[in-house]
Amino acid sequence: MRINRTNPEQPAAQPVQSHAPLKAQTEVNGFELPEQEIPKENQKEPPKAAKPPKPKKEKPAKKPRRQPVEEVEDDEENEQPRRRFPFGCLIVLIILALVGFGGYKVSQFYAELDGQKTLGPTQTITVPEGSSVAGIATQLKDAGVIEYDWLFKQYVKYSGKAGEIQYGDFEVQSGMAYNDIIKALSVVTRRATVNVTIPEGTTAVGVAQIFVDAGLVDDVDTFLSCANGSDGTDWSKYDFWNAIPDNDRLMKCEGYLFPDTYNLYKDESVAYYVDALYGEFASKTAALADTVAAKGTSLDDVVKLASFIQEEAGLESEDARVSACFHNRLESSDPQWAEHKLESNASSYIMQDSENNYLWNSPTAEYFGWPEQGAIPDDVLALYDTYAISGLPAGPISCPGYAAMEAALNPDEEYINEGYYFFVTGHPGTDVAGQYFYAKTADEHYQNCVKAGWAS
Repeated sequence: MRINRTNPEQPAAQPVQSHAPLKAQTEVNGFELPEQEIPKENQKEPPKAAKPPKPKKEKPAKKPRRQPVEEVEDDEENEQPRRRFPFGCLIVLIILALVGFGGYKVSQFYAELDGQKTLGPTQTITVPEGSSVAGIATQLKDAGVIEYDWLFKQYVKYSGKAGEIQYGDFEVQSGMAYNDIIKALSVVTRRATVNVTIPEGTTAVGVAQIFVDAGLVDDVDTFLSCANGSDGTDWSKYDFWNAIPDNDRLMKCEGYLFPDTYNLYKDESVAYYVDALYGEFASKTAALADTVAAKGTSLDDVVKLASFIQEEAGLESEDARVSACFHNRLESSDPQWAEHKLESNASSYIMQDSENNYLWNSPTAEYFGWPEQGAIPDDVLALYDTYAISGLPAGPISCPGYAAMEAALNPDEEYINEGYYFFVTGHPGTDVAGQYFYAKTADEHYQNCVKAGWAS
């Protein structure tokens, strides 16, 4: 009998696993048995090595949503690096350009302040009385003497030299330093002037004669040719001139040579004098434009009627009443005035020494020589005889004042509504000289003429 002893000092042998087919036990109680193969179905398979557990896939934490800019940045990180435009350099260049341009302009300003080495030709400018520094600066710029009117204005203001500038005629040159310009404007070279007074109600021929008598114009024809534009002078810059109808009137300028007192330079052109009168007419009548439009009339008709009011009324206080009588004659529905004739002795076939008749004994009649010829041409009577034609004549019979024009537009409403058609003034040789008498009928008018000393 074999006894297996185990040496305590030696470690016990580790069992060896074998994957070979198991065989039947070969020894029992020391006797060897023949080897017998264990059936395959009875063999126990060695335990398989346990597979390591699969790690659980953890859900990735939700990434915070990124702003579009960050996504673009992520895309840019993944993309190939691109060459960026140097905006910083561009800004620097712009700043440098602005600085350079500013420096250039400042140098120009200083150059104008200090003046140029080369001066332009001498020219004369006229500074009107009452001109402002701004107006003078604009005048100098328009003349080409300076380039920057605002700079001149500021220089005069802050240098305290505004009080040195005078009005009058001055000789200056382009390229002059500002101090030299101011000095030139302080040396007065005044031109000789003359005052010309044109009374209200003066005819165009009478106005021309006033300028001849003042020594400003050589003769009446020269003045009238210029005023009528027949010498080629163009007055189309004035709206009133363009609105005057071409209707064979005696003179286009009649009525528009505004009566006033003018301070005018001597030794000027005829056009300069006529322009002064036309300019004043345009300026004064501008205030009437809205009323003219509202009344549905024309400025030319206003001037026509005003010329009769000026001649017939005589006194400004009576203008609106005389205007009412004329309006009633021209516009009334009374059968007696169905033909709407003006019937004014100031322009008619009636020849009386007491009447300042436009066609018979006025400066106009004398200019055309009609009394000497013994008769007024029929074509002229057809245009101006207010006893023969309906409505207003072809043109004004004098140059009326502003008050008469206002009265033509605004007649006395009471006299219109009450139906006054006639008026007469007291005879100069009576106690009622200059007094006005108004009537509604022809009979009443005759009685007024007796009172006024014109009839018996």
